[in-house]
Amino acid sequence: MKRYLIAGLLAWLPLAITVWVLGWLIGATDSLFLWLLQAAEAVLPAGLRPGIDALRHIPGLSIVVLAAVLVLSGVFVTNIFGQWMLRQWDRLVHRIPIVKSIYSSVKQVSDTLFSSTGNAFREAVLVQYPRRDAWTIAFVTGRPGGEVAQHLQGEWVSVYVPTTPNPTSGFFLMMPRTDIVELQMSVDQALKYVISMGVVVPPHAAPAPLRDAPAVARNPTG
Repeated sequence: MKRYLIAGLLAWLPLAITVWVLGWLIGATDSLFLWLLQAAEAVLPAGLRPGIDALRHIPGLSIVVLAAVLVLSGVFVTNIFGQWMLRQWDRLVHRIPIVKSIYSSVKQVSDTLFSSTGNAFREAVLVQYPRRDAWTIAFVTGRPGGEVAQHLQGEWVSVYVPTTPNPTSGFFLMMPRTDIVELQMSVDQALKYVISMGVVVPPHAAPAPLRDAPAVARNPTG
């Protein structure tokens, strides 16, 4: 009975969590859409309010509106005038205390992660962490720059070592390129491997043997 119970739980758990996450996203979108409708009713003439009220009963309209807003915003900010407006907005936000710190941090991270020209999370690698002969999966996020790069001799890379099963927290390391092992698996496959705590093994036609550790031992934790 216990085995069947666990098997049934494993069969339904992924679907249940997926439905729960989608339901939460749809609920949050609907709440925002209803708030916008209420704001529109407050400023529009009374003759237009029945039409606004009818929009409340159209299922899925909030998702369509959100998608349209995102697409139109993308079209707007990719032209010259839109980029100018975006720069003016950034300058205005950076003048507001406290808000500027949060906004600039989130913007810098999002621009790095989602930029089509960035190198963040473009490569999965193996690194020795937290000690020699203990290997874990990490993601190359770029190369050290600025003052830090001036103190590092040779070719170094910046890597992010995620925790499991929650990869949103982890550790930022700077390591010599010779100390990492490049993997053929994609970033998505590597994330699944980390989140599943090694249970979901990415398929590979011919697994390559683990590369020997570098001749000069380095302690990642210092």
